[in-house]
Amino acid sequence: MNAHSQLFPVIDPLQRRRLANAIRFLAIDAVEAAKSGHPGAPMGMADIAEVLWRGHLHHNPANPHWANRDRFVLSNGHASMLLYALLHLSGYALPLEEIKRFRQLHSKTPGHPEVGYTPGVETTTGPLGQGLANAVGMALAETLLAREFNRPGHDIVDHHTYVFLGDGCLMEGISHEVCSLAGTLRLNKLIAYYDDNGISIDGHVEHWFADDTAKRFAAYGWNVIGPVDGHDAQAVEQATAEAKTSDRPSLIICTTTIGWGSPNKAGGHEVHGAALGAAEVQATRQALGWEYGPFEVPQDIYQAWDGRERGARLEQAWNQRFEAYAKAHPELAAALRRRLGGELPADWAATVQQLYAKARAVSAATATRKASQIALETLVPALPEMFGGSADLTGSNLTAVKASRSWEAAQDGEPVNYLSYGVREFGMAAMMNGMALHGALLPYGGTFLMFSDYARNAVRMSALMKQRVVHVFSHDSIGLGEDGPTHQAVEQTPSLRLIPNLDVWRPADVLETAVAWKHAVERVDGPSALLLSRQNLAVLPHGEAAEAAIERGAYVVAEAEGTPQVVLIATGSEVEIALKARELLAAAGVAARVVSMPCTSVFDRQDAAWRAQVLPAGVPRVAVEAAQPDLWHKYVGLSGGVVGIASFGESAPAGELYRHFGITAERTAELAREVIARAGGALA
Repeated sequence: MNAHSQLFPVIDPLQRRRLANAIRFLAIDAVEAAKSGHPGAPMGMADIAEVLWRGHLHHNPANPHWANRDRFVLSNGHASMLLYALLHLSGYALPLEEIKRFRQLHSKTPGHPEVGYTPGVETTTGPLGQGLANAVGMALAETLLAREFNRPGHDIVDHHTYVFLGDGCLMEGISHEVCSLAGTLRLNKLIAYYDDNGISIDGHVEHWFADDTAKRFAAYGWNVIGPVDGHDAQAVEQATAEAKTSDRPSLIICTTTIGWGSPNKAGGHEVHGAALGAAEVQATRQALGWEYGPFEVPQDIYQAWDGRERGARLEQAWNQRFEAYAKAHPELAAALRRRLGGELPADWAATVQQLYAKARAVSAATATRKASQIALETLVPALPEMFGGSADLTGSNLTAVKASRSWEAAQDGEPVNYLSYGVREFGMAAMMNGMALHGALLPYGGTFLMFSDYARNAVRMSALMKQRVVHVFSHDSIGLGEDGPTHQAVEQTPSLRLIPNLDVWRPADVLETAVAWKHAVERVDGPSALLLSRQNLAVLPHGEAAEAAIERGAYVVAEAEGTPQVVLIATGSEVEIALKARELLAAAGVAARVVSMPCTSVFDRQDAAWRAQVLPAGVPRVAVEAAQPDLWHKYVGLSGGVVGIASFGESAPAGELYRHFGITAERTAELAREVIARAGGALA
């Protein structure tokens, strides 16, 4: 008897098919009730799901957040009813009423799985390929934590990551990025089931997807199993057991029929993304011998599916192992508990003071990418949960520090906290999401701001999922100079600010960068993006309590001499320009206040009193930023002025580019005078 077969009583093939059919008809009925959804994949993958969830998946429906559970990811997230049916049947807090409310407002069964809404959903999926990438990140997290915390006789971190995926996931380019890296890293706790049904929305994929998937994954260094009949439970059992013994990630190719069981629609693209229709639902019930009405599941099937007792045993056994581990290694156990709980170390306040002291000790002009590295020199040793990396730009992003231990340099079993992702911006960002979702890690990764466009949808997903991920984007403007417009970010800064729940920091000096990092580490409800300069920036004239003001997203960095006639707002490298413009205006008898606004979203969350104190009503405003200018009218108004760049850049040294595009103190001062005049203000 296999170890997994002891988890549930052995049942005959006909009973297994009934258990799978319960998934099929919950999906059919939910999609039919909603008149919207994707029944085909749940019907086609039901037999695979029955094998995995009843025989192999270690989870506890009563505690979806049990630390050592196996992770299950539905990368083909349009098949959401497959997952909802599994969660409902196995005993999660997902009652039948929620299944009936599939795709309805505020239900726990949204159109695509969303983490935080449905108990047991590990990640938000739907953008194809990203669930697979999240799973690679989760598997990497398991490997990293096992290396760091496991000790002889105490394999306290020991679980698998399982992922279901379809043709669409494999067509998306991100699948190449992450699967290539997973093979290179030999993430053997990762097992993927490929639903090879040959159908996508447009029809039979052979006309646009004729890859030899088996050879492709073998070339990545994966253990490839199959094709196996995805409707043969015993074949799937054997493939799964084989995958669990491999020293490499495994792809199980399961040949299936989309919409299996539907007499007239199985095997065609019509069943992919539309309800079967009342007549075909009834025909499918007759064809599969399902004698029950809509949303009706017989009690014996519920009992056979119920995973609560088994899950409680699994978690209890692990708790006992953890107690023994804690006695043998109390410091490691305490550290793991802290990190799993998302708590910062007890001495975090002292670390922050050290962080700020180092920042204030810098007096020379410094690029904010270097300022970020200075901050990381303090943070990485103090926060072992930080896991850094870069998409082949470590020497440019400056994301590695003395305490960084890279994957390639570490000896077997040594802890690792840094990874060179290769040229894989999208894959890196999505893997970081998976690591954050797994828990006990705080991932950060770097690339040029220009290439945030490659990673954008994964950045959006980290914001949507409210995950603590730090995106480090250096070379943030035309200030990178000679590389030219292909590398010079222009529209990227404002477009990132458009993503809800993403805090975008563009610091102006070393201290602002330190505050941005502190905020990103402390934030628990979403990601942060740090936009950093290549060129050196002068140290700003900060007062004693500047850190607290910076943390509020915008603050007065230089007050006007007298009542301000204009407010100059700037970020990053352009704060210097605003300060010089203030001097020019002062020489002309115009009083100007300079506001540094490193993070617009944080400033927007402040109380009205602070916002009014920084940007007083009735005072004309001018913003200056080396980026597309339109969004700044939110702060300066339609009558205010913006110095920016509304075209692509050019190839030239940075200083020449700033002059060429008019992003200068002289132009800022000139525009300030124009704005004051338009507002009817008196000029000297």
